[in-house]
Amino acid sequence: MNIDFSNIQTASAVPGAAAMIETFRAIGYSLETAVADIIDNSISAGARNIYINRVWRGGESMIIIKDDGCGMSDEEIIQAMRPGAQNPLEERSLTDLGRFGLGLKTASFSQCRNLTVISKKKNGNVNFWTWNLDYVALTNRWELIRWLPDESENMLDDVDSGTVVIWSNLDRVLPSLTRVDDESAKRKFSEAFDKVKKHLAMTFHRFLEDKSFKLYWCSHEIKPWNPFCLNEKKLQIMPTDYIGNDIAVKGYILPHKNNFSSEVAYKNAEGVYGFSAHQGFYVYRGNRLLLAGDWLGLMRKEESYKLVRIQVDLQNTVDSDWQIDIKKSKAYPPMGCRLQLESYAKRACGLGVEVYKHRGRILKHRAGSDFQPLWSEKKKDDKWYFVVNREHSMIKHLKLLAKEDPDQAIEMLLKFIEESIPIKTIYVKEAQDECSQKQPYSDIDVSVIKSMMEQIYHNQILDGLTPEQARLSLKYMEPFNEYEDLIDGLI
Repeated sequence: MNIDFSNIQTASAVPGAAAMIETFRAIGYSLETAVADIIDNSISAGARNIYINRVWRGGESMIIIKDDGCGMSDEEIIQAMRPGAQNPLEERSLTDLGRFGLGLKTASFSQCRNLTVISKKKNGNVNFWTWNLDYVALTNRWELIRWLPDESENMLDDVDSGTVVIWSNLDRVLPSLTRVDDESAKRKFSEAFDKVKKHLAMTFHRFLEDKSFKLYWCSHEIKPWNPFCLNEKKLQIMPTDYIGNDIAVKGYILPHKNNFSSEVAYKNAEGVYGFSAHQGFYVYRGNRLLLAGDWLGLMRKEESYKLVRIQVDLQNTVDSDWQIDIKKSKAYPPMGCRLQLESYAKRACGLGVEVYKHRGRILKHRAGSDFQPLWSEKKKDDKWYFVVNREHSMIKHLKLLAKEDPDQAIEMLLKFIEESIPIKTIYVKEAQDECSQKQPYSDIDVSVIKSMMEQIYHNQILDGLTPEQARLSLKYMEPFNEYEDLIDGLI
């Protein structure tokens, strides 16, 4: 519908500053995603070194993020601090990590009530402005104030150009009345930032690996955490699939714990939340990780998929199609590529299940192979089950041993069966609902059950039990408890 705006009546609908900024605070950033959003701006500014520091002062603690990028003039700071400074519909360079022109403000407001930006261009003056939410609440005006936190005047003296972002009055991180000597609050503050450090190591790992810039955490350089364990020799790498010209998909199947190069490497690959939580798609945009360990609604997380990680690379031209959110922490694939992503994921999960189940060992017979599984997988009438492989050399040996030392033979047999039950394969089959499991004893000859039952019954009577006591004992004995009619018929 086309509207002629030339003669149409209008009315001002400027949002109230205080209410709107409080709305910005509720977008849903975590501390780690908020810090990552600030670092995006440093990357876009061409920084070679980025420093994150926390200053403990109880309720007056601060978070400081500093870079040595190109810096901003006084007017550029004001523009950067203006909400909606850029139109998300505008075409961006391929290296631009922004989209909505809100990241600096929304990320900061989600954690603090004072956002201060100090910046200088090369051979230029130091400029600064602050959003103070208490001032906005008091005046209900979209106005910055010329104010600096204590001891922050000289933070850019050691760089030719750069920017400092300071969060103070951290009401979403610490209660304002927190005492400096509150050791419990200090410990929690420190633990929260340990999580931030690990998140940054993962989110920006490609930049850190390429040495595009260095990231420092309280003066210590952050090392990259690559979720795909590219240095592991037993890593399985799938071929790359392309969806159109803007999306590339590549799967990685991590080795089983037994095949990792070392225990340290295995623990590192586990990540912040463990293997099961880190399975799924890893969505990148401009080398920046947006979403880690998520099946994008295409699959559900399963223990048997925990070694599967799939890399998805997007160009920023598909932001709208993938519904990239302001926080850059959510993505939703469009219908046009969901089927291809799901198909690729299923192939990857099939490989992951094999690694998970077998740990390098094989349960099924293989044609032309001398491998001898102790358990053989069977299927009958759409029901699956496992049987002990009677042709196994160990079983034959135990039969011979039973003639000389039956107690030892039986004990050895039971021990090997206990240690080799294919629990993981059973779990996978139950989770995948491939077909139902055969009920125990459903195919066994009842005469075998009855024969064993009679022998136990007569031996118990010889041991002094009455017939009634012997029958009652059998009714409490697995598997005979399922055959009460046979027990009642014993003479």
